[in-house]
Amino acid sequence: MTSNAYAGREPVTRTAHDRPWTVDLESEDHAADRRLTIDEAVDAVEQTRAGRHVDLVTHERHGHPSTYLYRPLRAVDRRVELSDEGRCSCGGYVTRVRVDPK
Repeated sequence: MTSNAYAGREPVTRTAHDRPWTVDLESEDHAADRRLTIDEAVDAVEQTRAGRHVDLVTHERHGHPSTYLYRPLRAVDRRVELSDEGRCSCGGYVTRVRVDPK
């Protein structure tokens, strides 16, 4: 019997995300490079389909994302709504970015 490993769920390797998803920006590479965090966060928002959201989990070393990440996220060529979802259990910060369907 053959099983489909992706039955009922979206592959994590898919470029454009049709469902809400989470991006882990807490690696040591991200902790050491704020620019990398910003670039990959912006890319994640651009890969999120209209009407959906992405949760960006950023390293605590950079401080609260409102001080460095919100402005670049608002500058993407899409209408977005940002919300502070608080801190995650590992100490990082979670920012939810909803992409307006219009």
